[in-house]
Amino acid sequence: MAVIESLSPLLAISCPFICVFLILLFRKRPNIRESCTMLASIMQFLIVFSMAPIIVAGNVIECPLFTIFTGLDFIFRVDAFGLIFAITSSFLWILVSSYSIGYMRSLHEHAQTRYYACFALAIFGAVGIALSKNLITMYFFYEALTISTYPLVAHNGLAEWGHKQEQSEQAEEARFAGRKYLAYLITSGWFFFVAIVLTFYLAGTTDFENGGILTVASASRMILMTLFALFMLGSMKAAWMPFHSWLPTAMAAPTPVSALLHAVAVVKAGVFVVVRIVCYIYGIELMGAIGLGVILVSIAAFTMIVASLMAIAQDNLKKRLAYSTISQLSYILFGVALLNTMGVQGAMLHIPFHGFMKITLFMCAGAIIVVTGKKNVSEMAGIGRTMPVTMTAFTVGALGMSGIPPVCGFISKWYLGLGTLEAHSLGLLAVLMISSLLDIVYFFPIIYTAFFGKPEGWTESGNKNENTKINEASIFMLVPLAMTAIFSIIFCLFPNTFYILDLVKLAVAGLGGGV
Repeated sequence: MAVIESLSPLLAISCPFICVFLILLFRKRPNIRESCTMLASIMQFLIVFSMAPIIVAGNVIECPLFTIFTGLDFIFRVDAFGLIFAITSSFLWILVSSYSIGYMRSLHEHAQTRYYACFALAIFGAVGIALSKNLITMYFFYEALTISTYPLVAHNGLAEWGHKQEQSEQAEEARFAGRKYLAYLITSGWFFFVAIVLTFYLAGTTDFENGGILTVASASRMILMTLFALFMLGSMKAAWMPFHSWLPTAMAAPTPVSALLHAVAVVKAGVFVVVRIVCYIYGIELMGAIGLGVILVSIAAFTMIVASLMAIAQDNLKKRLAYSTISQLSYILFGVALLNTMGVQGAMLHIPFHGFMKITLFMCAGAIIVVTGKKNVSEMAGIGRTMPVTMTAFTVGALGMSGIPPVCGFISKWYLGLGTLEAHSLGLLAVLMISSLLDIVYFFPIIYTAFFGKPEGWTESGNKNENTKINEASIFMLVPLAMTAIFSIIFCLFPNTFYILDLVKLAVAGLGGGV
């Protein structure tokens, strides 16, 4: 394996950062402001994707910046696993940027300059996490992600610069969501920092290494288990139960923000960190030796089932999708906790695949809100007849979440199922199957209601009147949601699109140990 020094990681990180200044500079010229966002997102993806052939060839890319003190460097390193997350985040930023233009203009949202600037900073944080070589570098971007997404979560409750804050019930709900978001994730960041300090004390480094940097000789079993607990508390962005309630509350944010939280940046950063900790700090062998795999798989299994049950009870579509996210994120924790080849491969595949499927669902929910103003499942009878493209895309995302081909969720769940068999655990296979069945239970009533329910304006004989013409969202919103739905199918039929399967296999092959 060759280590290649390159500025490409720094350039990729710089795109959204520079974009923030351009957004602020052209705040009074919205067309240029939004063009800057689109251009920056496209440039970032091209830079990130240009590194894929180098990594697939078995190399890694490094970009050292500065040394804090001996053993602690601020440095970027592009490996196979990090590149999976970077490709996912940068590509979806392009589509969410287009979607945001249609959404924000359709609803005449306030403070759009702040919105786009914070969105760019969030991608800056997400891709920085993906390309970090060590825990110190990751921690900087992890906290930057928290801070930059607070104004997005609380957007509806924060005034535009120079204006008084609105005092409506919706505004207060958004401000409460923002405060709760910060309370959870700032606290989480403190636990993460303590865990990093303890790791450096035990190992003398915080670098991510295949097979981990900790050993049985590093400390007693109790200290290593305590350290893992600190890391898990530091990963509340993964929304594992019982530290999950910030996520449904954050649905007070505009829908593109919900898509960012659930599919592109925040929660993906949480599960990405957990996989980094398991595979590159502890290592598979150590996780198995001290019994941490059993603890993690128990947390994941509990969250998968309970969150799915809570999703069934939600009438609000965005909240149902939020509990679905909590459940689906734990599939990733579940897979890596199996501590075997198929399980880890399924976990890594589910990061990009879930991203494309979940962002499709949220963008569909936003399109429905913009066109009809409806937010509840019970209000959506027949909406598939008036918004056929939107609801077809929604159906694709729902099928994938349930693990039904030909959508990519089938591929990642297939590997997870093989992982349970490789672990010789029919009980865990049963958990996976029950959770997937519950996915069907809370998604399929939405699809049935949308396509077979009788919409407003339809007569008893089934004839529609003039008020039920096809009425889709703007092209800025419709194209992105259609594209993510199409890619969700493409990833099932051709899982190596964007080198994803090659990168996953390369990442798993490098872990060694129990894998």
